Amino acid sequence: MELTLLGTGTPEGLPRPGCPCAACAVSVGPRSRAATAVLVDGALLLDLTPGAVLAGARAGHSLTGVRQVLLTHPHDGPAVELPPGLPTAGRVPDGQELSVISGHRVRAVPMDAPGTGYEVTGPDGGRLLYLPPGGAPAGADGRGGQRPYDVVLADVLGRPEALARLRAGGAVGPATDVIAVHLDHDVPPGRELERRLAASGARAVPDGTTVLVGEYHAPADMPRRTLVLGGARSGKSVEAERRLESFPEVVYVATGGTREGDAEWARRVGLHRERRPAGWRTVETCDLVPLLGADGPPLLIDCLALWLTDAMDRAGAWDDEVWARRGRRQLGERTAELVAAVRGTGRQVVLVSNEVGSGVVPATASGRRFRDELGRLNARVAGECEHVLLVVAGQASVLKE
Repeated sequence: MELTLLGTGTPEGLPRPGCPCAACAVSVGPRSRAATAVLVDGALLLDLTPGAVLAGARAGHSLTGVRQVLLTHPHDGPAVELPPGLPTAGRVPDGQELSVISGHRVRAVPMDAPGTGYEVTGPDGGRLLYLPPGGAPAGADGRGGQRPYDVVLADVLGRPEALARLRAGGAVGPATDVIAVHLDHDVPPGRELERRLAASGARAVPDGTTVLVGEYHAPADMPRRTLVLGGARSGKSVEAERRLESFPEVVYVATGGTREGDAEWARRVGLHRERRPAGWRTVETCDLVPLLGADGPPLLIDCLALWLTDAMDRAGAWDDEVWARRGRRQLGERTAELVAAVRGTGRQVVLVSNEVGSGVVPATASGRRFRDELGRLNARVAGECEHVLLVVAGQASVLKE
């Protein structure tokens, strides 16, 4: 089965007409994207968009052989004019199947938002799932034990939980080629777009790209261990959560614990919890070594600075005399255990830590001690991670990949 992506953007396209945002400003030339439409084997057209005939011609395909045109979502604005020779566009009712004269079988997949998804099986047995903008399957659509889809085209950035549901149901496996479509201006194009999608095991392709179902392609770069650094309110926790939001099960390890009587801290914790996907499980602990050593779903550990605070509390490291007598040794042993656990873990893990010490020197010896030990801890953990990011003002900069 051969897929030609005539467009890969939202229904408004990219750049959006009249939009002054930074992402739209740089979405020009090869970075521009027409509304998403997919031509399957030259016979089936998924979504009819303005300029589809011209887009097909640019990609080296004529639409004269199209036998069926299917729509996936309500089209706002003026009706799209049907090019001469194309059959009337329509939608298949949810759950029903359609056989196309070309030998393709189409099943309409119910969505949790307005629109229809389509599962397409080609004459050669290849399987495609195409989801509308802003849509996710209404439940985990694993198709009753069938093998995973070969290709999934979905709104990965807009609805990452759709990919999580498909993974949970077995519809997306390690070999599934996940291609992001309906791309909008929420993420700047280029390296930032590639990085965000790679964290979800997905990729983007330019308009006009032809994909052969079943053809080998390099898998998305999904590092097993990632360290996300940043200052207070830099966006580091949001960045860390993004890296795992398309996975069905995640263990969120909160090292901050609870603070009785601290209303402001309770509000912070509440905001973090509200932001996390419903399927994530939260564990409040600073005992990280057993978690890193056990098998299980991905871990998000937030954060190492609070872990270090707990470790220094246990070692009595805030007191100068205790530090000199035994605190330094005990803290060093505990830090070494954590670094060894990060090195040896078989789980996917994202760690968050504060980057401190770039400005004001702490006024106390204990404050300077914490700053120094956190810097050393960050450096040692970064050395064990395949991927290290520094988040400044909400912008992630890659330090190691």
